[in-house]
Amino acid sequence: MSANPSEVRKTLTLQCSQEHAFRVFTERMGNWWPATHHTGALPFRDIVIEKQTGGRWYEIDVREQKGDWGHVLAWEPPHRLVLSWHLDTEFIYRTELDRASELELRFIAEGPRQTRVEFVHSHIDRHGKGHEALRDQLDNGWVSVLDAYIALAHSVPEAGGGQ
Repeated sequence: MSANPSEVRKTLTLQCSQEHAFRVFTERMGNWWPATHHTGALPFRDIVIEKQTGGRWYEIDVREQKGDWGHVLAWEPPHRLVLSWHLDTEFIYRTELDRASELELRFIAEGPRQTRVEFVHSHIDRHGKGHEALRDQLDNGWVSVLDAYIALAHSVPEAGGGQ
């Protein structure tokens, strides 16, 4: 648990290259994100992180409807990614950037086939009333979500035949 009551911190160790860890997180989120965790009325078909600072982060449901989750605040492959999280305490999208929390991921190569990912979900207090309960929910929830990310990163072959 983080010492900051408005953030969640996790450190992950992946047995793959830094580039692979970044690509699986950003390009294959729809494959590892839990199917039960969607914002629309219908299940998602995919989750998209647009590959640029200022891009969108959203789900696409089975009827091709898009549902926003946030924006790309920093796109620095394969080292760093920052996303705004616009889902409030009820997991409803809110447009105001000053009411959004942030996800920051740093992908740190610790060898050719080992990557440490430092994950921080910060500024949860920006979501207003009920943010303490949301923080506790996210602290627990991110464990299983990130475990699914790690499992996919380990099971998908790396580009160039590295895995």
